[in-house]
Amino acid sequence: RTAAAPPEPKPPPAAAAGDAANGAKLFAQCKICHSTEPGKNGLGPSLHGIVGSKAADVAGFNFSPAMKASGLTWTDATLSDYLIAPMKKVPGTKMAFAGVANDKNRADIIAYLNTLK
Repeated sequence: RTAAAPPEPKPPPAAAAGDAANGAKLFAQCKICHSTEPGKNGLGPSLHGIVGSKAADVAGFNFSPAMKASGLTWTDATLSDYLIAPMKKVPGTKMAFAGVANDKNRADIIAYLNTLK
């Protein structure tokens, strides 16, 4: 008998189950602070092209020192961790938002963010 192979790592929720169309609807709450247009920052930075970029790397936006020092890259998994509780993931962030606790809603929002390229 051979030993069982180690379990495959679980893909991030957005990669596995995100519904971008529903995510676009859920993103309405994010539009209060974030634009999806390139170069158009609001209270928060534009989120156009955010997936795959480094944290605090949006031109023209004044990020908190905590976000600048976070060293994060916005992958599906990192976005999911951050969006659960932004102020816990990056203490000192300017993003005063409680987070998205629902796994499916968070995955849908991230799937939508993946369309903004």
